[in-house]
Amino acid sequence: MALRTVITERQRRLGAELKKLRQEAGLSIAEGGRLIDMGTPHLSHIEAGRTAIPTDRLRKLVHAYGCKNAAYVDELVSMAESNGKGWWSEYRKTLPQHIIDLAELESRSTTLQSYQTLLVPGLLQTESYMRAIFRSARPDESPDLVESQVRFRLARQDILRADSRVNFHAVIHEAALRMCVGGAHVMRGQLIHLIRMSKRPGVTIQVLPFEMGVRAWFSTPFALLSSGVAGLETVSAEHPSGNLWLGDTDSVAQYGGTFSGLCKSALPPVVAGESPELHEERDSWGLIHHILYTH
Repeated sequence: MALRTVITERQRRLGAELKKLRQEAGLSIAEGGRLIDMGTPHLSHIEAGRTAIPTDRLRKLVHAYGCKNAAYVDELVSMAESNGKGWWSEYRKTLPQHIIDLAELESRSTTLQSYQTLLVPGLLQTESYMRAIFRSARPDESPDLVESQVRFRLARQDILRADSRVNFHAVIHEAALRMCVGGAHVMRGQLIHLIRMSKRPGVTIQVLPFEMGVRAWFSTPFALLSSGVAGLETVSAEHPSGNLWLGDTDSVAQYGGTFSGLCKSALPPVVAGESPELHEERDSWGLIHHILYTH
């Protein structure tokens, strides 16, 4: 039994879900293994994401654990059967694993919710904006690596194409829109791009204004990703050393509640198709336009 040297977030999460189901059933790892004629070390490796589990044994195991949620089980099977290959595969040797994991998880999601404090969300960035970020964050980085990072982020944005099944909701703090990245010309292009992106089906953009103060402040940028199957949502919280992945019920509920609160505190969404005279009340459209003419 060959063990993986690199464990992706999808593989880790599958193992964590199997461990959770076993524990909820009140079984030890040895008892769980006996249900499918599997030794304790083997099941331990599966729960740690270090090795795969065949589909027939996966279904037999979760059924023996008492799980009757068909949609949940089918999604576990999909996670187990996936080979993890996609457009992101060519970047595995050049970019950090947590970035690769994010792209794979996004590709499996139907709903994405994003909160950003100082930067525009990656899925909404222009090429000039992201290139300026990568160059300023690591000035000693090689031009080839910068361009690789730019191409990768642009490829991630394909999930927001016009015929996409993904619903993307972004709450962006006003600070991110006023932060000068790459100069006035780059920022003007970025703000115009936000307004254009708001026309895309399934894209919702809200701005959290400074005036809300600390009542609505949440300092950590995060994203909540969902494939539409309850219990398998994932929180991606940004951290200097890489993304922090959270999938437990309490964390998902906490971040989901936080996002709902941020939406209520933020200005009404951008509705770019409306005529300017229809914007009688202050909204995200008006604030973006106001900031646009300060750059």
